[in-house]
Amino acid sequence: MLEFLYHYYDESTGPFRNLSDLNPEEADRVLNEIIVQKKGFASKRSADYLKIRRSLELKARDLFINKGGMPIRKFPHYMTLGECPWLLEWYPAGKVLQVPISNFESNTISFTYGDLFPTMRFQDGKPYRGQLYTMNEIIEVVREFGLPQEWNAKGERGPERYIEVQVWDDEPLNKWKL
Repeated sequence: MLEFLYHYYDESTGPFRNLSDLNPEEADRVLNEIIVQKKGFASKRSADYLKIRRSLELKARDLFINKGGMPIRKFPHYMTLGECPWLLEWYPAGKVLQVPISNFESNTISFTYGDLFPTMRFQDGKPYRGQLYTMNEIIEVVREFGLPQEWNAKGERGPERYIEVQVWDDEPLNKWKL
C-alpha cells in the first residue's frame, strides 16, 4: 500500500507548481487568472481561499513538527497515497506523476485522511478530523478505515476521497519541477 505517491497537475503548468510559494500578491493574481479563465476545479475557489490555505498549511506544519517531523519547506507540495483518478478531472489537461515513496525521508512527509481543507475544517466527529499523521501512523489509520478512494470514489459518503500527502522537502521532487 505504501509503495507510490501520486501528484496530479495540469499539463499547461507542469508538476509541483505551488501557489503558496508565491508572495501573497502574486498568488492572488495567479488564482484570479485561473478563476477568470475557468481553468478546472481551482476556478471554483472562494475569495478567501489563499488566506485559509496558508493558515491550514501553517497549522499542518506545526502539527508535523510536534510529531517529530522535520519540514524543510514552509508550505508543502501535495500528493496522494495511492491513485485517485478523480483528481485528473480537476484540470483541463490533467496529468499524473507516480513517485516511489522510498524517494522520501519519512520525517519530511505528513498525511491527512482526506484533503487538508475538510480534514482540518469539518466538525463531524470522525476520529481523523483535525489530525495529521506520520508515515507509521497513516498505516494504522488505513488499516482501520481503508483508502477513501476505494470506499468513497464518487464522494457520496463525505469529503474524504483520498489520503493527502504533504511533502515538506523539494529534494525528492527536483527532477520533475520546472
